[in-house]
Amino acid sequence: MMERILKSDLRGRVTKDGIRLYDRSDFAGMHAAGKLAAQILDDIAPFVFPGQSTGVIDGKITEMVEANGATSATIGYKGYQHASCISVNHVVCHGIPGAKVLKDGDILNIDVTVIVDGWYGDTSRMYAAGKLPRKAERLIQVTHDALFKGIEMVKPGNTFGDIGHAIQAYVEAHRMSVVRDFCGHGLGRVFHAPPNVLHYGRPGTGAVLEEGMFFTIEPMVNLGRPETKTLADDWTAVTRDKSLSAQFEHSIGVTADGYDIFTLSPGGKFHPTYGE
Repeated sequence: MMERILKSDLRGRVTKDGIRLYDRSDFAGMHAAGKLAAQILDDIAPFVFPGQSTGVIDGKITEMVEANGATSATIGYKGYQHASCISVNHVVCHGIPGAKVLKDGDILNIDVTVIVDGWYGDTSRMYAAGKLPRKAERLIQVTHDALFKGIEMVKPGNTFGDIGHAIQAYVEAHRMSVVRDFCGHGLGRVFHAPPNVLHYGRPGTGAVLEEGMFFTIEPMVNLGRPETKTLADDWTAVTRDKSLSAQFEHSIGVTADGYDIFTLSPGGKFHPTYGE
């Protein structure tokens, strides 16, 4: 779950840009939270099929969170009442689970954030209900690969502009667009904190990456134009031109010489074609 404006978490070591720096010992807590969030997304895969409702999927996720003794970060967050966001087809992000029934060929992003011993694990990935249409498959692949293009830029001395530029350049080379209205965010013992992690930008701009930063990278990519609008429920964001949208998200920690991904899929199911 993303925010447009983030407030600073001033506990502990903080950079001049207001970004919290965590200790090496804190990585273990993030791994535990991230692993559970990723495991839930692994385990929910069999429940995604044509005829299934997004509300039932969310109910299963709620059960999984509770069965693991964890807390959902989204239930009660600014009035939100679900353990996941489920964004189908042209929904960019923050889709609210409910009575909507999946149809054959639908694509959907499922976004889960859990709290384990005070640490936040935040991740999302794409799924397909039934047969994956060719244009949707191409969109999903470009979005997946763009995420990892951004992750490859994570190391001390690089900038957040380097991350955004790598994602934007890759996506636009495939004649798709990057959503500008939402971004990744810092996290750790808080859900949302600085920095804003933009998925577009110029190399060498923005805050400099330092060891101990924790944040998400979560590009949203549209087959059509990048513009979005938020529906009357104040949560659901959709593409203005009704084009398909896709998103993948990992939580990342900056190490002394690179990065650590906290939300890797335990079962290798991060991509919807994992079973093929």
